[in-house]
Amino acid sequence: MQPGGMRALGRALRYLRPYRRDAGGALLAVLLVSLANLAAPQLIRLAIDVGIDDRDRGAIVLAVGGLVGVALARGLFSFLQGYLAERASQGVAYDLRDTLFAQVERLSFAFYDRSQTGQLLTRLTSDVEQIRAFVGGGVVQLAAAGVMLIGTVVLLLELNWRLALVALAIIPAIFAVLLRFVRRIGPLFGRVQAALGRLNTTLQEDLTGIRTIRAFVREDHETRRYRVVNDELLDANLTAVRVFSASFPLVFFFANLGTMLVVWYGGNQIIGGQLSVGELIAFNSYLAFLLFPILTIGFQASGIPRAGASALRVFEILDEPLEVRDAPDATPLPPVRGRVTFEDVRFRYPGSDAETLRGVSFTAEPGQTVAILGTTGSGKSTLVNLLPRFYDPSAGRVLIDGHDIRTVTLASLRGQVGIVLQETLLFSGTVRDNIAYGRPDASQAEVEAAARAAQADGFIRALPQGYGTVVGERGVGLSGGQRQRVAIARALLVDRGVLVLDDSTSAVDAETEAAIQEALDRLMRAGDRTAFVIAQRISTVRDADLIVVLNAGEVAAMGTHEELLRESTLYNEILGSQLRPDDGPDDGPDHGPDGPDDGDLVAAGIDAPAAEPVGVAAGAAPFRRPEEPGR
Repeated sequence: MQPGGMRALGRALRYLRPYRRDAGGALLAVLLVSLANLAAPQLIRLAIDVGIDDRDRGAIVLAVGGLVGVALARGLFSFLQGYLAERASQGVAYDLRDTLFAQVERLSFAFYDRSQTGQLLTRLTSDVEQIRAFVGGGVVQLAAAGVMLIGTVVLLLELNWRLALVALAIIPAIFAVLLRFVRRIGPLFGRVQAALGRLNTTLQEDLTGIRTIRAFVREDHETRRYRVVNDELLDANLTAVRVFSASFPLVFFFANLGTMLVVWYGGNQIIGGQLSVGELIAFNSYLAFLLFPILTIGFQASGIPRAGASALRVFEILDEPLEVRDAPDATPLPPVRGRVTFEDVRFRYPGSDAETLRGVSFTAEPGQTVAILGTTGSGKSTLVNLLPRFYDPSAGRVLIDGHDIRTVTLASLRGQVGIVLQETLLFSGTVRDNIAYGRPDASQAEVEAAARAAQADGFIRALPQGYGTVVGERGVGLSGGQRQRVAIARALLVDRGVLVLDDSTSAVDAETEAAIQEALDRLMRAGDRTAFVIAQRISTVRDADLIVVLNAGEVAAMGTHEELLRESTLYNEILGSQLRPDDGPDDGPDHGPDGPDDGDLVAAGIDAPAAEPVGVAAGAAPFRRPEEPGR
């Protein structure tokens, strides 16, 4: 068994405590079934030695009646054993799944950055099922085997201790085979579960990316990739089967050898008058009873490593530290005005040697719109992900209204930060349910108002059932732009003091984005909300109160649009090479190799009067310094 497997299995058994009545009832039923089984050979001995040999019909009737009673008792108590054990095991599985899911919901984003979805699904399903099977069937069967083993050995010795010693001589050999089997099978079950996790990961990736796979005609490649992982699972299972197949024939061989010795030695004792025929038959029956618990122990012993490996994998999740959690003395964040300060913020992703953010400092005042610009990989999304504490800074502080966000409760913080992520996710359900996800009790009028502000009301009403239209998994059935507008409506409906838009209008056309931006502006000005926008269009940048330009994780420049046009070469480069002009769905006039010319800027609403040029890098647009008043 893997190191720590027994300890993990012991922890899993503690989940039986709330179901101890069912578990205790199952164990009592096991004891009664075992007693009924042990009584049967004695009744057969009575029927043969007294009823048949002595021609005593009463003894035969008594024995037959006793066997009928034993059969009824065995059936009743076997039912109770199975039912109560299954109830207890299903309760354990329910609690484990519940606890695991609650932990998965709380785990930090850093955990998901290094984990595979398929592995998590395997632990929530297959691994929990392995634990359930052991807790429900394994523990009870082991208890039954223990009672039968002890009871059988006692009765064998009582019947004929010499013959019992002959029969028991083969037991050490059987246990040696089973011990060798358990040692070999333990690591194999760990391999099987790991291979199953990889198979689930591959399947999940392919189901999620089925459109991409078909778009690039990679069906055959993905089939081969799946087959490779499937072969690994098959090989692991076949190796386990080979270990089974090589071990248990030896067990049966030694068991048959024991039967042969009993028949030979017992037959001689009958001939010598030291043993009756009934006693030999009863003895042989007990010998079979002796083999049954030994085999049960062997089978369940093979299940212990499997359940132990699964328990280890389950408790790895449950023991995963919550890197982002409430401080012991955390207090609720009061209603925010929206003053957000980054103080010398540094951040490094777990396992990375390089810092993604390096000493970022700036302040956003209440009601301001802050545009975050930067080159690819400069840390824009990382920066805004720190606001709702998806991650905590490696150093420095993030403050809202003077409160270090690590000193307030997560629920109160995230309850006042609205966010629309770059990757839009909708849940299976109606459009209305998706918009009202953060406020399930919102009225229909409030839902529709949020949709109108996000420019989503029009296309929603055109859907077959309007707001009651059911969207598919991850929003399948809606376009990328429609999903983004529903996500924006979802963020607007919760009406929070700080709003984060992480490139949330990248899939909508310029006209729709302009309408959304206008509605957002009205909303934010009216409610004095602070907004952080990762921008991809010039109009968003131009209208922002503060623009923060990131480069390689550092603040390279900061100011208004006009200030940065005059003072920041990098800002000019980004405008010329990355931001999209607001010139309609066809992206407007063609750009020359040097970026947008003055005509493009005018079309985008940016003044570009002739003046002294600002130095720009190769490939950047030749923006010019606006003339000062009076010049």
